[in-house]
Amino acid sequence: MPTTDAVTLAELETDPHPALARLRAAGPAVWVPVLGSWLVAGYEPAVAVLRDARTFTVDDPRFSTAQVVGPSMLSLDGAPHARHRGPFNRAFRHDEVQARLASFTRAEAGRLGDADPATVLAWYDGIVAAVQAEGAAPGRGAAAGGTPAFAELAASLRDVIATLPGSLLAEVTGPLTENEAISNAAVLMFGGIETTEGMIANAVLHLLSSPGQLALVRADPGLVPAAVEESLRLEPAAAVVDRYATADADLGGVHISAGDKITVSIAGANRDPAVFADPGRFDVRRANAGRHLAFAHGPHFCLGAHLARLEAQVAVETLLARLPGLHLDPRYPSAPRGLVFRKPPALRVRWDRSLAD
Repeated sequence: MPTTDAVTLAELETDPHPALARLRAAGPAVWVPVLGSWLVAGYEPAVAVLRDARTFTVDDPRFSTAQVVGPSMLSLDGAPHARHRGPFNRAFRHDEVQARLASFTRAEAGRLGDADPATVLAWYDGIVAAVQAEGAAPGRGAAAGGTPAFAELAASLRDVIATLPGSLLAEVTGPLTENEAISNAAVLMFGGIETTEGMIANAVLHLLSSPGQLALVRADPGLVPAAVEESLRLEPAAAVVDRYATADADLGGVHISAGDKITVSIAGANRDPAVFADPGRFDVRRANAGRHLAFAHGPHFCLGAHLARLEAQVAVETLLARLPGLHLDPRYPSAPRGLVFRKPPALRVRWDRSLAD
């Protein structure tokens, strides 16, 4: 059994990419004791695991997000997954997102400088902390619905159901129970805040850290979508996803036993040199950047991918257009951190008016 005791949680939380490269070279799946799971860091085995929900399921009591927000489309498979996800599908299609939310997103990007989203962000800081804790120490995290942050969010969503009968949340409370609708809404909002925030912060970091690439994008703003895709590839905001073997399985010659946990490293798969040449380089003209797995793959491909892309693109476009003299403040560290969710803890920047003129 390929195994390693050399990988530490600290390494995976700070700069995991050297360790992921070693693990990828060691085999399609390597047992990592500190995670209590098989770690998959190669592109093809990652796709194989994510595509096969019958063999590698999310529907397991150990799944960390379900421990915090309860059962949802994120933590169910098969018919239950389809029942939870189905009522939300239409609203998150590409055409629906563009028709309903594109203008709003652009207007909101211009407004947010004066807004105060502190209450909602505080809820999600609490939920992120609980999910991270459950992922690092299974069984020691909060039980479903047990975090104060989720309890406050759930109460707010119940008010939406009661007072806004035309809202999407109220509409899906019919096919779903109220608690099911709230758990799924929490998952969608969670992706809409935590990981989208990470997408934007990572994209800005990559651009401001790469003067040559930034110059290309400034010269041709049409490259912003490509820059966002390449940033997603280089440092996905959701770095890992967990699955659980429903039966004994073979993964590229490695025996996986029923019940084993499999941690798919999206960050590792996205830097597989067999798929992406010079994978550690940020290249906004990379032809196959769109093959990244930042939105996962298979039945659990991110429902909000179209909206997340739109929001990240608009945020980057707005920032570059309004603050053309923006640059990183070298006095502060800005490297992404996090075992499950990766982004800079803070992205300190300066605006030099002379560089804008």
